[in-house]
Amino acid sequence: MKFEFSAGGVIFKTTLDAFGKKEILILVAQHSQHKGWVFPKGLIGDNIKGETKENTAVREVKEETGVKAKIITPLQPVTYWYVWEGEKIRKAVYYFIMDFIEGDFAERDMEMENVEWIKIEDVENKLTYKSDKKTWEEAKNWIISSKI
Repeated sequence: MKFEFSAGGVIFKTTLDAFGKKEILILVAQHSQHKGWVFPKGLIGDNIKGETKENTAVREVKEETGVKAKIITPLQPVTYWYVWEGEKIRKAVYYFIMDFIEGDFAERDMEMENVEWIKIEDVENKLTYKSDKKTWEEAKNWIISSKI
């Protein structure tokens, strides 16, 4: 059995819709290998020894989506099991609610096949995995209650 630790983000931005009403959009991404719709994340310290989970989250969001974002608040970590090349792996993921600063999807690496901004009410149905849906429930409650 192996243990992995990752960090990533639930990124939001506020815009105005066609009628001038404030709208919150959430960033989701489709993984190139397994095709699931997820929040961007990656392994802590896989490229930078001693990297913090916060720095990993910011870096991975930028690498996988082309978006620069700043951390607002941490979310509860999620854990799950998966099997890779016959080995059972327990993964813990540290997600952060993050605010969009700038960026261009064209500047992402190819780990994510598609990246989209979607309306807050469409996120749960777009996400593929139970762990992301659990993270989304907490993030959505925070975003709505914070009156961004």
